Amino acid sequence: MERVVRFPVRTILTVLGLIVAVWVLIHVVVIARSVIVYVLIAIFLTLAINPLVAWLMRRGVHSRGLASATACLLVLIGIAAIGYAFIPTLIDNVNNFVDAVPGYVHDLTKGRGRLGFLETKYHVVERLDHYVKHGGAKKLLGLSGAAISVTKGVLNFIIGSVTVAFLTFFMLLEGPDWMERLYGLLPPEAQPRWRAVGHGIYRQVGGYVTGNLAISLIAGSLTTFALLLLGVPFAVALGLLVGLLDLIPLVGATIAAIIVCSVAFLHSVPAGIVMIVFFVVYQQFENHVLQPLVYHRTVALSPLAILVAVLVGAELAGVLGALAAIPVAGAIQVLIVDFLRARRERTIEPAT
Repeated sequence: MERVVRFPVRTILTVLGLIVAVWVLIHVVVIARSVIVYVLIAIFLTLAINPLVAWLMRRGVHSRGLASATACLLVLIGIAAIGYAFIPTLIDNVNNFVDAVPGYVHDLTKGRGRLGFLETKYHVVERLDHYVKHGGAKKLLGLSGAAISVTKGVLNFIIGSVTVAFLTFFMLLEGPDWMERLYGLLPPEAQPRWRAVGHGIYRQVGGYVTGNLAISLIAGSLTTFALLLLGVPFAVALGLLVGLLDLIPLVGATIAAIIVCSVAFLHSVPAGIVMIVFFVVYQQFENHVLQPLVYHRTVALSPLAILVAVLVGAELAGVLGALAAIPVAGAIQVLIVDFLRARRERTIEPAT
């Protein structure tokens, strides 16, 4: 005897409605991806600057608007000061590198110098020449639209920077009010619990953002100092590169070390060896001293959880996803811990 399973019309319509809602949500996310990226960057900057806003308010600045504006102004002054100190040297390094490129190319074509092995063993010049003659360079670089692409890229960067700056300021200004509105939508008996959860997420994400920026600044500064002592060219540019790549969890520091050590070896073999030793020692110092000190009582995730979070984040949103992976995982951990605690309390209450 066959068994007939009947689904109510309401259930079918509900399932179809959920499918349509998910499809619309995914479609909106794809279309508004750049806006979402701006918002995420602004949230991270807000969490990094908000401790300064809170410090100013504790020191007598009673208006949050004035404290937010002052904090943003101080950050801009700090960035300008760093730029004034490093940009001239960075430009000089870049110009020196551009001037040195013809010499590197000449040595490469003749099979001489430290890069000569690329020609003598792998015949790189002949292969590039063959590729260029067959139109490969045009296809690879898109020479027909290079000027338009560069112009669009510069304009998008300027627009994105201005947008993120305004979003960050308004999040600093109105963030607490928005959170109070969200808490106000909850039942009064549930508000203390979710306020504690919100505070825990703020500690996790804010601690990670500020800590990661501090560690990257230390990494870039120490690398620049070591390269200057060794007389390696482009020291400031390489230190800036280390600071930026060190923001990327797990793999960023390794990639930076490979690049810097390669340039140091091009300068001299002893300099390359010293930089290898430097990065090995510094990584031990960062992993066992800096990170526990900076991330103390904030992002308490296991190495496995960090690895999985970074891999998933990088797959979903590239470098930005990898940067956001750890604080997002920390926020999820706060929610899970709160859920388990609430369930444990519910199971204990009937027993008592």
